[in-house]
Amino acid sequence: MTAHNADSSSLLEAVRKLVPMIRSCADEIERDRELPRPLFEALADAGVFHMAVPRSLGGGEVDLPTYAQVIEEIGKADASTGWVVNQGAIFGTYAARMPHAVAREIWTETPRAVVSNTPAPSARAIVVPGGYRVTGNQGFSTGCRHASWVAAHAQVVDNGQPVIDPATGQPEMRYMLVPVAEAELLDTWHVRGMRGTGTHHFAVNDVFVPAERTVLSATAPAIETGPLYQIPRTLCFAAGDGSVALGLARTCLETFYELAGAKTPRSMQGLLRDQSMVQASVGRAEADLRSSHAFLTQAIRELWAAVEVGALALDHRVALRLAATHAIRVAVGIVDTAYNYAGATAVYEDNLLQRHFQDVHVISQHLQGRLTHYELVGRYVMGLPIDLARL
Repeated sequence: MTAHNADSSSLLEAVRKLVPMIRSCADEIERDRELPRPLFEALADAGVFHMAVPRSLGGGEVDLPTYAQVIEEIGKADASTGWVVNQGAIFGTYAARMPHAVAREIWTETPRAVVSNTPAPSARAIVVPGGYRVTGNQGFSTGCRHASWVAAHAQVVDNGQPVIDPATGQPEMRYMLVPVAEAELLDTWHVRGMRGTGTHHFAVNDVFVPAERTVLSATAPAIETGPLYQIPRTLCFAAGDGSVALGLARTCLETFYELAGAKTPRSMQGLLRDQSMVQASVGRAEADLRSSHAFLTQAIRELWAAVEVGALALDHRVALRLAATHAIRVAVGIVDTAYNYAGATAVYEDNLLQRHFQDVHVISQHLQGRLTHYELVGRYVMGLPIDLARL
């Protein structure tokens, strides 16, 4: 066993030991719309938020197949927790695109550091001596309440004009890393599912950010050369999001099996599990779950094998995009099946099936689960032009 594999095994083992704690916190996570501090600290101390930070900075720099396994294990215990870890961990790949001294300040020297990000470059960064002054209201910042830093996503402006990124010919977009104390966290995450992700908005108002604490959001070259940093970030996020969805679906089925062995539906004879329709649907759900899990696992492994030898091709990227999207859509169908057969039992807030139902339908609304990804792949396999930015 290589040292790298040993590290990966120990990380998986550490996460599995935390599963009872995650499960026991699930109601609190849901109620408070954030991870309880003791759980956050336990996860941080296990190294999960730094799984994708370079080893040279003290991070895990794990291989993508192991990464997906870790996220799935957490997702089985609680989908919101899996999502929070995935968002914080993959943003850590930016540490590979920043000077070591700055990356250390952010991810290593700050205790239990997590950077909470935001997708849209809706902030404005005005060039000033030594850096930028940044202002903006930023959305969808998962886990910002336990973050040490927020990454304001801004278009750069100099003398009233957008700065052009020479790599793209488009306006320059940068992440501006701001200590969380210099931002205002806004209480906006009022939702029915994935409540514990705490995906609130934040605002920054004329905050000064030194130039070295910024990074080009789309075109920053990798300083670290490991295979993990050759994979498009959107696909790393996709691998994790798909893994959360499959973990949730597996737990949902197991929850349903317990109910099916105990409940006799009203006006019917025998237990729920004795109904032939239930049996057939469960058989199909198992096939769907195992198939989509196998597809996602294969796509991740093949992409990783290719990137390790410097042979990452568009085929690998397309396969992972399809597998991750399909994992999310299949998970929705499986949860709906369990929910439908569970009857009125599943409508109560304290029933796990209700939480699975709410969570998976919020996941399905995320960019990674978009139905248009099927169209993208359909275009690709039929030889039509595609938007490479989605891969």
